[in-house]
Amino acid sequence: MATKRKTGQVLSLKGSVKMVSEFFEYSVNSILYQRGIYPPEDFKMVKKYGLTLFTSADESLEAYIQSVMKQVQAWILAGKLDSLALILMTRETREVVERWQFDIEVEEPPEVGKENTGPDGAVKAAKPEKTAEQIQKDIQDIMRQITSSVTFLPALQDKYVFTILTYAAKDTEVPKEWIDSDPHMIIGNAEQVKLRSFSTNRHKVKGLVAYRLGADML
Repeated sequence: MATKRKTGQVLSLKGSVKMVSEFFEYSVNSILYQRGIYPPEDFKMVKKYGLTLFTSADESLEAYIQSVMKQVQAWILAGKLDSLALILMTRETREVVERWQFDIEVEEPPEVGKENTGPDGAVKAAKPEKTAEQIQKDIQDIMRQITSSVTFLPALQDKYVFTILTYAAKDTEVPKEWIDSDPHMIIGNAEQVKLRSFSTNRHKVKGLVAYRLGADML
């Protein structure tokens, strides 16, 4: 009697889009909480990725993040989004102190059982499938890294604001209420730390945080 080999299902395109956009949303919320951009009472605890995370409980802040993420999700689905950046700036001078950037790449999903031929004609095995559990574990590691960022990032002593930047393909239709912006790069002495990456077999997300060194902090 024939038996079926149990394998993890390859994530669908829409499933991948949902997972990536949710990652962006929880990352933004976690960074705002961990870096103290808003007071702790403006956040609520939630369970996600097997962790305790914090998301905004402020209606206006939540509405802003949701509106950005709705457009981001549409662009990811269309293969138009290249990058998303969260910028932290001093409230008075608007000088950038931290720049969290997440780049996204479109990947070809693996074809189960199919072998590919390399440039040298050699046969190589198909790219292994990634299960939802494996992807969640990778995202969990990134969230832990964001939480631990307070151990290496300079303390933020002033009052700060944030903005979210999106980078999309040149032919992308942009909502009328959105405006072009400069890249908000850090001016002066800065360092950067790469974050862990994750892949859904449909999309790959790589992140880093750039920050102004303590001597330049306002």
